[in-house]
Amino acid sequence: MSTLTAQRTTAAPAASGRAPKRRSPKRRLRGEAKLHPVVWVFVIAVMGFSLIPFYWLVNTSLKKGVSLSKGELFPSQPTFENYLVVFQNPEFLLALRNSVIIAVVTTTVALVFASFAAYALARLKMRRKALILTLILSVTTFPAIAIAAPMFSIWREIGLYDTLLGLIIPKLTFALPLAIYTLTSFFREIPRELEESAYMDGATPFTAFRKVILPLAVPGLATTAILVFISVWNEFLLAVTLTTSPEARPVPVAIAFFSGTSEFDQPLGTISAASVIITVPLVILVLVCQKRIVSGMTAGAVKG
Repeated sequence: MSTLTAQRTTAAPAASGRAPKRRSPKRRLRGEAKLHPVVWVFVIAVMGFSLIPFYWLVNTSLKKGVSLSKGELFPSQPTFENYLVVFQNPEFLLALRNSVIIAVVTTTVALVFASFAAYALARLKMRRKALILTLILSVTTFPAIAIAAPMFSIWREIGLYDTLLGLIIPKLTFALPLAIYTLTSFFREIPRELEESAYMDGATPFTAFRKVILPLAVPGLATTAILVFISVWNEFLLAVTLTTSPEARPVPVAIAFFSGTSEFDQPLGTISAASVIITVPLVILVLVCQKRIVSGMTAGAVKG
């Protein structure tokens, strides 16, 4: 009897067709992802602290005349006149064009050369790879002021002073090591079996790199491109040292040379408006590519 009762008890759930309820992975993940309210307060505080300078920049750009000297949290008489003045300034438009050319060319050249160098450091067998990467990373921390004065003298001698090419080359000095170091850590996480399969199909190393590795490295390339583009776009020291005319000045330097309508007029409003104009494209770029940035930055964090 006891055996028969146990069999009936065991078979009861199966006969009824009701399986025990289990939490789905999504629900389980949501339950585990809940943060303590104190953490949310801390996150909101950090976000607010980070956004206050940008809000104050926008606030100042909407003021004119006497309102600029008032510390109002909200402008009493907001106006877009500063933005109109900036866009009507031919030197600002020329500087904006120069910045786009310098940033795009520098980023493209850095990605092309860095992809080959990073692939070699990540895949090929060579001695002292750790030392090479350490030297590459040390270049990114090198102060730009250390090469500004020598480069000023050399550029004047060879005719590259106050030219776009004369700005692209020194910016590559810092952009290329950053791109190499970022891409090397990403290439290391791509499985070697994919290349070996391509070799078995008759592909050359360059073909395997171009048709197998590069498509898989798109998140890392996008992350590196954005980081390099932002660093080149915001660079000021080399740009102000190696230029002297509006024909070659990028935007950060052109903003520094803004002047008021009169001798005693402070161009605080126009400077703020121009700063907002050159910042918004970077913010939009990061927001649009945030998924690729996150996937590229965390690609080497988990091994599987």
